[in-house]
Amino acid sequence: MIQAKRVYEDAARGDGRRFLVERLWPRGMKKEALAAEAWLKDVAPSPALRQWYGHRVERWQEFRRRYREELAAHPQTWASLQSAARRGNVTLLYSAHDVDHNSALVLRDFLSARTGRRGK
Repeated sequence: MIQAKRVYEDAARGDGRRFLVERLWPRGMKKEALAAEAWLKDVAPSPALRQWYGHRVERWQEFRRRYREELAAHPQTWASLQSAARRGNVTLLYSAHDVDHNSALVLRDFLSARTGRRGK
């Protein structure tokens, strides 16, 4: 299973391997407190796309399309996540306040489609 979870939530037994998938380090989060295996900032949306989106819900569908295009163009950024997901549970950690509209959800769905593992 591939799931997305806010970095501020406690780690859980079922999380499996945990990866921070944000370009910027989460505010107020100490590295020791994150309990993540790695920080994969290159898999996050490009700075230009992130700034264009600006967490504006009316741009969500277009953001999803553009981010999937970026992911498809740079498979080396998500290959390690795909490999980890084929071997077990993976949790993608994000810091956005909006739990329904964030890049980790797009990444989760993108990887789920390629690994045959369902997302949560």
